[in-house]
Amino acid sequence: MTIPDPQSSAAALGVLDASRYRPVVSGSSFTFSHRLFRGFWYLTWLFLAAWTPPPMHSWRRFLLRLFGAKMGKNSGVYASTRVWDPRNLEMGDYAFIGPRVICYSMAKIRMGAYSLASQGAHLCAGTHDISDPHFQLQVRPIVIGERAWIAADAFVGPGVLVGEGAVLGARGVAFSDLPPWTVSVGNPSRVIKKRALRAET
Repeated sequence: MTIPDPQSSAAALGVLDASRYRPVVSGSSFTFSHRLFRGFWYLTWLFLAAWTPPPMHSWRRFLLRLFGAKMGKNSGVYASTRVWDPRNLEMGDYAFIGPRVICYSMAKIRMGAYSLASQGAHLCAGTHDISDPHFQLQVRPIVIGERAWIAADAFVGPGVLVGEGAVLGARGVAFSDLPPWTVSVGNPSRVIKKRALRAET
């Protein structure tokens, strides 16, 4: 998988110019239509999905698709997951997002086939320009490759490409790309070994 344009056309994603709208003094970072959509989405998930039992993946897939997510065959999102903007979520076949995951999809978050984000993980596709006096919001897409695993309570930052088969260990923090078929741990994450799959018996 390749990562999209780093800024993913921020204006097209509803991001406002901080120097004009001044979010640092209670202004908005997103357009009104964008905020209205997300409010409707939040209420829909709250009343129609947040209480549903774990096996109801097909129903939650339906709701996500209804709001613009691209959901592969038998992909799944748990009821306690929080998807910030479903229009920016793309999941391959059999990809899963576990309980209590924060999917902060200010920009595209793409998960390849058979990839997994375990319970409590945080996929964060937004940050701020800390050198800008107006604290401009910046959005950068995240790509998680096929068969990659983001373990429990791990954090993946904006613009990160998690390579195919890569593993980010529990509570690890990735602010830079993770090479394919490696295991990374720690904060900031570092590669500790290669990952190899055993032959099927």
